[in-house]
Amino acid sequence: MKAWVYITTNRKNGVIYTGLTSELKHRIHSHKTKKYKNAFTARYNADKLVYYEEFNSIFPAQAREKQLKAGPRAKKIKLIEGMNPEWKDLYDEL
Repeated sequence: MKAWVYITTNRKNGVIYTGLTSELKHRIHSHKTKKYKNAFTARYNADKLVYYEEFNSIFPAQAREKQLKAGPRAKKIKLIEGMNPEWKDLYDEL
């Protein structure tokens, strides 16, 4: 089963949220529609997909998510800008 680690934001250099899912398009849609009203992404409008990594299994994805969450913000920004220098919303490309 595939898995994705992803980063969403509300705007360039704004709030950053790192997540893990087995259905990336569905999960980002949930963020965009604020399905869970009290969730971090809903409260801070962090619904813009700016980075993602695909894995063939959930286990390496979980390890990568922990690594990213534990790391400094600057490292996440570097990852985003390496894949998506304009911080554009990648949702429509899924």
